[in-house]
Amino acid sequence: MTLIDLTSPIVRDSRLDGLPVAIIGAGPIGLAAAANLVERGIDFVIYEAGDSIASSMRSWGHIRLFSPWKHLIDPAAHRLLEADGWTEPRYQDKAPSGTELVEQYLHPLAGLDSISSRIHTGVTVAAVTRQGMDRTRSTGRASTPFALRITDSNGTVTEVTARAVIDASGTYRTTNSLGSNGLDPLGLDAVAHHVTHALPDVLGADRARFAGKHITVVGAGHSAANTLINLSTLIQTSPDTTVTWVIRNKSAVRVFTSDDDELAGRASLGSKVQKLIDFGVITVVDGFEILELSRSGEQVDIAGLRNGSIEHLTTDLIVNATGFRPDLGILREIRLSLDDIVEAPVRLAPLIDPNLHSCGTVEPHGFTELEQPEPNFFIAGMKSYGRAPTFLLATGYEQVRSITAYLAGDLTAARNVKLVLPATGVCSTDSSSSSCCS
Repeated sequence: MTLIDLTSPIVRDSRLDGLPVAIIGAGPIGLAAAANLVERGIDFVIYEAGDSIASSMRSWGHIRLFSPWKHLIDPAAHRLLEADGWTEPRYQDKAPSGTELVEQYLHPLAGLDSISSRIHTGVTVAAVTRQGMDRTRSTGRASTPFALRITDSNGTVTEVTARAVIDASGTYRTTNSLGSNGLDPLGLDAVAHHVTHALPDVLGADRARFAGKHITVVGAGHSAANTLINLSTLIQTSPDTTVTWVIRNKSAVRVFTSDDDELAGRASLGSKVQKLIDFGVITVVDGFEILELSRSGEQVDIAGLRNGSIEHLTTDLIVNATGFRPDLGILREIRLSLDDIVEAPVRLAPLIDPNLHSCGTVEPHGFTELEQPEPNFFIAGMKSYGRAPTFLLATGYEQVRSITAYLAGDLTAARNVKLVLPATGVCSTDSSSSSCCS
């Protein structure tokens, strides 16, 4: 297997000669990018903010993925692992948990000699720019190295250079707000200790915090559904636990519109949640737009607008399952072309915008849709979807395969984008508005 060849076609200027491709994030997509770069003979370095690889996935490792194993292993990574003697998981049609994916696939991948020495954990990328150039300067920009300002686990701040950047940092660390207007509700700071991130481990590490409490889950997507189902299991052994589900729309469309979903795990969520509602295990409050949070003794008062009037809910804990958004602050000095609505690359956005694209199934896409005005800078993986939902790992794997082919100068391979995804059956608008649902 070819390892590193610094004569790769990506080298177009003496200032870039010898510099690596910088990958931000050592999750599934970042590591897939690394595997593809290894096969292309292009040097790279990975910066991971967590203390270990795939730290975000580890934090929700108790949750089972929708996709089965056969859709979760990047082809280039598979080839590298197989050459190293790795044996793939036996049950290819079974969907693993996040922890199983990390332990059985990502950890062995990150441990390969060709990848492990290039991973830096506990390193946060605070900003990306061009060396000696802010976003306003144009002359010689493409041949100027990227500069990444990084902070290590000791708090030391330095700058490193790269010839290209693949931002695969994901969105898990940057959640959407609880407020329907996109801002944090008034009073959030005073009750922040009553609010948890999406996908808490209510049956494991977080059990003591949730048992016997009144829990309010906010959000209308699959993260909310998973948490509601786990809370219903908690109730079986802690019957004093009560659950309210707050959504701002009249229906949680992505959860319930899944009859034609080819991913069985995702398709079953809607029916499971509906049964819990029918049996009175979950109380649904729909059409509720959160405005303000305040203390109410040892609890939280949630004030919201519903049916034109202000209503109040009282709860012990709030689970923020409202979805995620990209951290664009680190890219302030990079020239980006992002959609005004979903904050995805402008050519990708029409394929994934839930206001335009009714179904979760997305057409294959690669470097052409992800290319930015900043030469050799790419956003890949979940972050490339901006605020849009229903990202699948297989989509990200094809993204980085195409990107790395482009960086290697193999435009034929970069443009030859092929990907077969399972149909989602997830529609966010009336099916008559789009043929993809019919």
